[in-house]
Amino acid sequence: MNEDTQMGKGTRFVVIIFLVAAVIGIGMLIFNNYYANGDEDKIAPQEPQKAEEKAAPRNVVIGPTNIADMVESVSPAVVNIETSRTVSGVDNDDFLNDPFFRYFFGDNMLNPVPNIQNGIGTGFIISSDGYVVTNQHVIDKADKIMVNTGENQQYPAQVVGQDYELDLAVLKIKADKKLTSLVLGDSDSLRVGEWVIAIGNPYGLDHTVTAGVVSAKGRPVRIEDRAYKDLIQTDAAINPGNSGGPLLNTSGQVIGINTAVNAEAQGIGFAISINTAKGVLDELIEKGKVIRPYLGIWQQPVDDQIAEYLGIKPQGIVVMDILDGGPAAKAGLKKMDVIISIDDQKINNYDELQQVLKKKEVGDKVMMEIIRAGKLVRIPLTLAEKP
Repeated sequence: MNEDTQMGKGTRFVVIIFLVAAVIGIGMLIFNNYYANGDEDKIAPQEPQKAEEKAAPRNVVIGPTNIADMVESVSPAVVNIETSRTVSGVDNDDFLNDPFFRYFFGDNMLNPVPNIQNGIGTGFIISSDGYVVTNQHVIDKADKIMVNTGENQQYPAQVVGQDYELDLAVLKIKADKKLTSLVLGDSDSLRVGEWVIAIGNPYGLDHTVTAGVVSAKGRPVRIEDRAYKDLIQTDAAINPGNSGGPLLNTSGQVIGINTAVNAEAQGIGFAISINTAKGVLDELIEKGKVIRPYLGIWQQPVDDQIAEYLGIKPQGIVVMDILDGGPAAKAGLKKMDVIISIDDQKINNYDELQQVLKKKEVGDKVMMEIIRAGKLVRIPLTLAEKP
């Protein structure tokens, strides 16, 4: 009995050792499969992916894929604008006006020779009855304007209204059919980084399409003697001839009017926000211009030097000159008066003055706070139409 008992115990011991070894072996096999090469940061496999949960593709397409379809639908409403103007061939040349020269060659040499200057630009149709929007500088001083539609039809155009400050113009063409027009979008809802498409006629190349993104919004830019206040910056290529053309979102809505490019940089173009244009289009069509109130002064901000000279704090704008017969002259303003507020709104520079006047209308009466000879004075003023 003792020997049998001892043999039974030995057998059970061997079986236990075998089971333990088997468990250890299986554990090592699982470890090697899931943590191969000593990479202990790997996580255990997930449950098998369901059929409806397809994995994301490896090659991600960046940018919209419907540009071609959108361009095809809007192109008939994008127009090419050709302008011409007659200028004198002689401009008060000192040499030609010299008496000695005139003695030998006579006055016939001084007769101006007509010279025709041609220009090109872009525009877009905003109504089926033929109203076209473009930049004011595209049609400025033009004697003749021809509009070529995207449907290869050419029409003479008349200027309905224009505004130099905003660089906007509205033309009218007469067609014997309804024209394709574009939908005006909402530039305020535009986000930096969104895709935009510019269509125009750069260097006379008809209906050129470029794409990019919105780089920034609300850019103030001065180009020659124009001061733009609220431009959309984009890296979509905008070149000479693009001026006046539409900047579109991927839905084909106009969100800007291509206006200018920074010639010293790569990929920096600008467009007037369409909301700026929408605010004055009816006025341009109905009245031919944008009616603005004004003060009738020439002014500049009060810097440290002017403040020291006047013995005041550096604040407000100083009246440098006054237009005869203007609102300021009628109200009794004087040179070197310092305007510090209008209707309790602080004024420290030209932009702040324009922001206040933008909310007013011709004929409105305002109360001005000024500093005259070191004393605070309140003067009422009636706004008049800016000539």
